[in-house]
Amino acid sequence: MTSTPAIELRSFTDMEAARGDLLDVYAEVRAPLLHLANYAVSAFGERLDRHGAEDGFQALLAYEGEHPVGYAYGNRIEDGDRYWQRTDPTPGEEFTAGAVVALKEIGVRPAWRGIGLARRIHDAFLATRNEPYVTLMVNKTAGDGKVHALYRSWGYEDLGHSQPSPASPRLTVMIRAV
Repeated sequence: MTSTPAIELRSFTDMEAARGDLLDVYAEVRAPLLHLANYAVSAFGERLDRHGAEDGFQALLAYEGEHPVGYAYGNRIEDGDRYWQRTDPTPGEEFTAGAVVALKEIGVRPAWRGIGLARRIHDAFLATRNEPYVTLMVNKTAGDGKVHALYRSWGYEDLGHSQPSPASPRLTVMIRAV
């Protein structure tokens, strides 16, 4: 893009209202990986449906006009949540004693990258949360390590590892204060 487009951010707590746009953006964001079972649109849809039914679900989508161009979504997790159960080593009590927001996905269509939109979506998503910490999982090899480095530049620190499903790659669990 040659100029900064006018982007509107819209927040959703009802997953059904955002589901179609989330799937649409996801399919383009992850296009190079869709042949892998864990990244297939159908697998994402199943995860999305599960996450959308969990406590504290929120999606934030970016629109240029009526065209969705980016998103982030997540939900609240508590001590004993499967998210923490799969994290190795077991996170310290300072992170698991209370509610934490898990940022499950963030993505921006290729044509809208490089203008700070992912950070804008991320920060707007967190601005509406009242949990003290945010956690996410990242594939350290994504973008030849650039995605992991980006999250580190946003203040995230490595906490451990997780493999959420047999089809999933081993992911790095990261955390930071909200």
